[in-house]
Amino acid sequence: MGYELQAVIAGDELLRAASRDVPGARLATLRQGLALMPMTDEVFDAVTDGSTVGALGFWRLPGGFEMLLAEWSAAGPVAYVEAEYFGGVGEQRAAVWADGVLALGPLDAPAKKWFSRAVSPISQALRRLGASRSLGEDEFESVGLDRHRNNDDWTPCSAS
Repeated sequence: MGYELQAVIAGDELLRAASRDVPGARLATLRQGLALMPMTDEVFDAVTDGSTVGALGFWRLPGGFEMLLAEWSAAGPVAYVEAEYFGGVGEQRAAVWADGVLALGPLDAPAKKWFSRAVSPISQALRRLGASRSLGEDEFESVGLDRHRNNDDWTPCSAS
């Protein structure tokens, strides 16, 4: 079974306010006061400036969207994360914007290269957002990112 995620993660209130004007934005509540906005086709089309996709090495970060993420981060840290795994092979990528600038990353780690769950790119980004891990869990699991295995499964959640 695979795992796929491309999303913006930030504090719940911050992300609800920031995404209010993004057509198609739907948010899912995570634990520890965080929220997630999946990068759906509709959101992608709404936030891209039409420039080349692949900024900062991400697979699905819309062209120019990093400027909007930087703007949103004036109100608090904002992360963009991607993960794709199938049969234990895949990779993660994450970056965090804070105070209007890129503050962490982009970080990446292929699954072929063993890394501790605590230092995975997404766990590092979540720590930067204020998440903490629980006994026996990393930040990824502690906030509930293991709740769904497919990016599309996050979209039926409550609208912003």
